[in-house]
Amino acid sequence: MNCGLFRVASIVLLSPLLLQAQLENLVIPAGTPEDQGLQAITKEPDPQKKLTMYQDFLQQFSSSPAAVAYGNWQVSQYYQSAGDLPKALDYGDKALASAPHSLDILVSQASIAQQMKNNGKLLDYSLRGGAIYNSIGKSAKPEGMSDQDFANQAEEQKNSAKNSYEFLEAAAYNAIADEKDARARMTDIERFTSAFPNSRFDESITSYAMMSLSELKDTARVFSYGEKVLASNPNSLPTLLLLAGAYVDDPKPGSVGKAATYAQKAVAVAKADAPDADHTRKLSAGIAHSTLGYAYMKEEKTAAAVPELKSACGQLKGLDDQQYSIALYRLGYAYAKLSRINEARDTLMEAAKIPGPVQALSQDLLSKVNAARAKGK
Repeated sequence: MNCGLFRVASIVLLSPLLLQAQLENLVIPAGTPEDQGLQAITKEPDPQKKLTMYQDFLQQFSSSPAAVAYGNWQVSQYYQSAGDLPKALDYGDKALASAPHSLDILVSQASIAQQMKNNGKLLDYSLRGGAIYNSIGKSAKPEGMSDQDFANQAEEQKNSAKNSYEFLEAAAYNAIADEKDARARMTDIERFTSAFPNSRFDESITSYAMMSLSELKDTARVFSYGEKVLASNPNSLPTLLLLAGAYVDDPKPGSVGKAATYAQKAVAVAKADAPDADHTRKLSAGIAHSTLGYAYMKEEKTAAAVPELKSACGQLKGLDDQQYSIALYRLGYAYAKLSRINEARDTLMEAAKIPGPVQALSQDLLSKVNAARAKGK
C-alpha cells in the first residue's frame, strides 16, 4: 500500500481499544511542533528538499515514536518511488521498529519486498500483519466498556483493515507457492496457518502441505499439521481428507479407525447432495467415501466397504479420472473378496481402461478374477 510520499499524518487520538487490539495508527496531534514540522514539509515543492527536511525532522523529533515511524515511512516511500528498494526496505524497517503494529507500514514493506522478489521478507511482513489483524478483539476489554461496544469497535477495526489483511494474506500465499524447497515450504505453511486461520486459500494451502509432506515422507508431521489445523477449524474439508488419507495407510494400531472417523466427518462436511454443492465439495465427498471404504476393507469389514465405494464411484465419475479409477479398483477388490465375481469383473474392466497409478493393478486383478471366473464355470 503506497500511501504517497508526503501524506499528512492523521490527527486523531488513539482510543484505548486500538491499543488493546494491537493495531497502531500513527498519530501526530494537531498544533504540536511535530505537526508544524510536517506542515512545512508538505509545502515544499521540491522532492529532494523534502527528503532532506524529513531527515532533519527525524533528528529533531527522535524521542517521539510516532514522528520517527511516520518520518521513516515517508523516506522509505521516497526511495521506493526512486527505485532504490534496499534503502526503501531499510527505512521501512526503521519505521516498523517505532510502530511494530502498524498494518499500513507492514503492507508498504510487503510491497517493497515483493518488488525485490525477496520472498523471505515478504512472508515475514505478511505473517506479522496477519497475526496483528487476528489479535483484534482478543485482548482484555477496557474497564467500563460494555461487551457489545467492545465487539462493535473490534468489528469496525477489522472492517477498516480488511483490504490490508487480504493483501498480506495473498502475498504470503504467493510466497509459499513460489517456494521450491519442500522443507522450507512446509515450515512456511505452518506459519501461514497460524497467522491466517480460516484463510480463503485453505484448500490450496492444504494441497501444498500434502505435496510437501509427500516429498519429505514425514508422516508424523502430516498428523501434527493436520491436528493443528483442525484445532482452529474443525470443519476444514481439505484437512479432514488429508488426515483420513494419511491415517488409512499408517501401520500403527488405531490409525485405520481414525481414518474412518475423519472420512466420515469429511462426508458430513462436504454435503455433496445439497443443492448448492459445487465441484470441490462433490469431489471431496467422493474421495472421503473412497477412503472410508478402503478403511473398512483394512478392518475386514468388506461388506460395509461396498456401499461406500459404490458411492465414491458414483460421485467421482466425470469429476476426476484418477480418483475414480482408485475407487473402482478398491470396489473391484472388495467384490472379489466377497466372491461376487461378475461384479468384480465388470468394475475392474472399467478401471483397467483408465491410464494412471492403478491401471496395472486393475489389469492384474482383472486377470485373476477372469481366471477364477473361468475355473468356476
